[in-house]
Amino acid sequence: MIEFNNSYQDLPDDFYSVVPSAKVCEPVLLAFNAKLAKEGLGLELEHRSDQELAELFTGQVIPQSASSIALAYAGHQFGNFVPELGDGRAMLLGEVLTPKGDRFDIQLKGSGRTPYSRGGDGKSSLGPVLREYIVSEAMFALGIPTTRALAAASTGDFVQREKSLPGGVLTRVASSHIRIGTFEFFSARRDVEGLKKLLNYAINRHYPALKDSDNQALAFLEQVAHAQAEMVAHWMSVGFIHGVMNTDNMTISGETLDYGPCAFMDNFAFDRVFSSIDRQGRYSYNNQIEIAQWNLYRLASCLLPLIAEDPDEGMRLGNQSLESYLHLYDDKWTSRMGKKLGLLDTEPGDKGLIRQWLTYLETEDLDFTQSFRSLAGEPYHFKRTPLFDEFYAQWQVRLEKQTLSTEESKALMNQVNPVFIPRNHQIERAIQGGLTGDFSVFQEMIEVLKNPFTEQPQFAIYQTPPLAEQRIKATFCGT
Repeated sequence: MIEFNNSYQDLPDDFYSVVPSAKVCEPVLLAFNAKLAKEGLGLELEHRSDQELAELFTGQVIPQSASSIALAYAGHQFGNFVPELGDGRAMLLGEVLTPKGDRFDIQLKGSGRTPYSRGGDGKSSLGPVLREYIVSEAMFALGIPTTRALAAASTGDFVQREKSLPGGVLTRVASSHIRIGTFEFFSARRDVEGLKKLLNYAINRHYPALKDSDNQALAFLEQVAHAQAEMVAHWMSVGFIHGVMNTDNMTISGETLDYGPCAFMDNFAFDRVFSSIDRQGRYSYNNQIEIAQWNLYRLASCLLPLIAEDPDEGMRLGNQSLESYLHLYDDKWTSRMGKKLGLLDTEPGDKGLIRQWLTYLETEDLDFTQSFRSLAGEPYHFKRTPLFDEFYAQWQVRLEKQTLSTEESKALMNQVNPVFIPRNHQIERAIQGGLTGDFSVFQEMIEVLKNPFTEQPQFAIYQTPPLAEQRIKATFCGT
């Protein structure tokens, strides 16, 4: 069915545990990403029936070449270190090599108990499966580095959370599932050999050009910083709030991982928080760059014995390296946000101009996505306040300094300012429909969000901001 090629299983036994998948009552395929399977992964699955795919993507049929392992890792969760976490409700079905030679993980999420479940059932309710399918594919269409959704299936079983809910399994695709927390797992055990093996594996898989570096650990740290800076800046530019930027949820590849209590902002606020478990606002919208940097320091501390034999020298080199490129995060943010204002390049005053616009949005309680899109039109769309007039005048002066014409600047804005995002209240509508067996909103959202920058008048309901009473104020992990 699928021919797997499993390099992670060649690592020592303490990197993972072999696990079975749970048997389910009645697997039913809800969504299958045929384009990703065929064009992205080179899989020949188009002749398989929905029932065969449902059995594969719920773990009822395990191909002979599959690895069926749960990965070990640690992590800082809301700033507190947990030395052993691991895949508590996920199984790496295996790795596939594409015709181009690219390697991808195929993972079943919600497939049953593992040695890392810590008393949990290892399963997923249907809601989080539908949410991650919708949001991860929307992120891909927006051009943001992300894991992908290959399939969603219901199990016919019920899982007990606050109440009894239908069960589901998500099939996730990633360039790997190596996290900052994977390095923390071996660092906490002072297992330098394990760290060396992990670093070599991560470089070979993700950054093979680094193999000729004089100091591979330092070069690796810098590459991860670049990848994560690009990812987080892109999140910020579309109003995305991850919600759980724990080190076990931050990949070294720079792909967005885990769509638990994530959300896209409607009305803008710098300190916006959605996650019900983020009571102190640690992972608020405006904190995401700072937290990404904090997480990078955790990775650096793991790599110190590989940077230099002498601990003090390792610390000196690590800090020197980090300090030299932490500005990347701000630079990437300024560049991304500047393009949303039609700015082709960045100048020293651009950061202040962007902040001025965002302050206006917050002051007037305006929709983030719709306001950016409307800015390419006429100023009468907006309430003319002194704050807006000051911003608008300075913005016009800044645009006139460019070589771009007004129309070219507007075209640039429309290329990066989406019409459609997966709005929270529509995701909730899709989930509630799915819980009663109606997947029409779920399927429609998947189709609409494939073209987020294109006007689709027939689907205007999905671009319209929620009414005040429709706003979702809290999102949940779903574990």
